[in-house]
Amino acid sequence: MLVQIAYPLTHGGGRDRVTVAVVLLSAGTALAHAAATRGIRYAAGFLVIVSGLGLAAEVVGTARDVPFGCYEYAVDRLGPVLSGVPLVVPLAWTGGLYPVWVVAGLLTRRAVSRIGLLAVGAVGWDLFLDPQMVADGQWNWCDTDSGLPGLAEIPLTNYLGWFTVALLMGALLTALERAVTVSVGLDNPAIPSAGLDTVAPNSGSVAVPVAVFLWTWLGSALAHAVFLGLPISACYGGAGLAVLGLPLLRHLYFSRRQPAPAG
Repeated sequence: MLVQIAYPLTHGGGRDRVTVAVVLLSAGTALAHAAATRGIRYAAGFLVIVSGLGLAAEVVGTARDVPFGCYEYAVDRLGPVLSGVPLVVPLAWTGGLYPVWVVAGLLTRRAVSRIGLLAVGAVGWDLFLDPQMVADGQWNWCDTDSGLPGLAEIPLTNYLGWFTVALLMGALLTALERAVTVSVGLDNPAIPSAGLDTVAPNSGSVAVPVAVFLWTWLGSALAHAVFLGLPISACYGGAGLAVLGLPLLRHLYFSRRQPAPAG
């Protein structure tokens, strides 16, 4: 969070370094929490699914204009590249979508609903991310006049691509969670096997990913509106993540009001 605060205070190469640092720290935070609460295998699986699929989508996207549309990354801005895609980009998928996945798991125990919320949250996050990075020149779109009102420079195909890729990620993450749950149950017969047809939220404390989600939602809205000169994306991104954010605030409020179980 402190590094993100430095973003609007820097320019040029310094801002590029801050961008890379934010991505590495957010991905590291996500994977550390996943490993601490669900184990190394789960964290590794999450990384392979989200960053692996994110990298594949970006490589295909820059080469074939599918599924996001025609775009290209700036040269020599964000470190090493693979097929024209900076390698920090797939890590950004992990750092950005892990909190959304955890929050979705708090809001619903139905697999299909959780996958849908992940896709909606991914688009909501990108409504902040894409305008910010395009304004900074990190990537450019070929079609710059078919986007949302006030954000015409980012085509609507981009958001459709995000939604589609996130749906696939959610389906694979659902399979991962079930596999991890079954594995834990087999290793410890005392753990009941009932309920494996639902997708439960990550075990252990979820304070870290919930805090990161709220920071991303509310902090980004403030930063775009006040510090980055991007009031339109502040509105779009704020509304997009509010689909998860408002139910999350309600969930947190009522969970705090519930009486503690008798000891």
